[in-house]
Amino acid sequence: MKEKQRIVIAEDHTILREGLRALLTSDPDFDVVGEAEDGRDAVRCVENHMPDLVLMDLSLPRMNGMDAIREIKKRCPETKVLALTVHRTEEYILATLRAGADGYVLKDATRAELLIAIKSVLMGKPYLSPGVSDKVIEGYLEGRKTLRSTTPWDTLTQREREILKLIAEGYKNKEIADYLYISVKTVEKHRSNLMKKLDLHNTSALTAFAMEKGLVTK
Repeated sequence: MKEKQRIVIAEDHTILREGLRALLTSDPDFDVVGEAEDGRDAVRCVENHMPDLVLMDLSLPRMNGMDAIREIKKRCPETKVLALTVHRTEEYILATLRAGADGYVLKDATRAELLIAIKSVLMGKPYLSPGVSDKVIEGYLEGRKTLRSTTPWDTLTQREREILKLIAEGYKNKEIADYLYISVKTVEKHRSNLMKKLDLHNTSALTAFAMEKGLVTK
């Protein structure tokens, strides 16, 4: 008997997560072995279950999907990651692939396309939704050197992006310090660095920037 492919679903919206689980468990080739509601849980879940593939939403609370992908690839390099997202911009697509994603599927994909994407990635073949492929190809044809461009966003460290996300989600310095096991002084330093690097001068501006980058949903 053929061994089922083990899958973890990382999605913070319960109804979407349940729908994905129902879809995947109806396929005899798949076994959903774990679920996660935020990026940190996704990393832990993958370490605990060592699945063949993670279906990863990118707009996750606490740790965003891109950072979670980096951690998963660092800790469990054999696990494939398929990003499932609403984001269509070339910048977002390329950043996700740089983070280590093996495929990129839009949330308006059909059931058939999602299954094709999952099976392709599991076979070691990268998969991009058709609309996504067009955007990436267009970027290269127009001579845009997106992979080598440096913006203020590109200068942020992973910890700075993590703190930016938590700030945008409404956490106070003390709460962020407790959550990340660092001092309040360290959080304040990171916040100051964020404002300098991004040339933003208050929490509202940082929050708006985080939303623009898809770290939090509007």
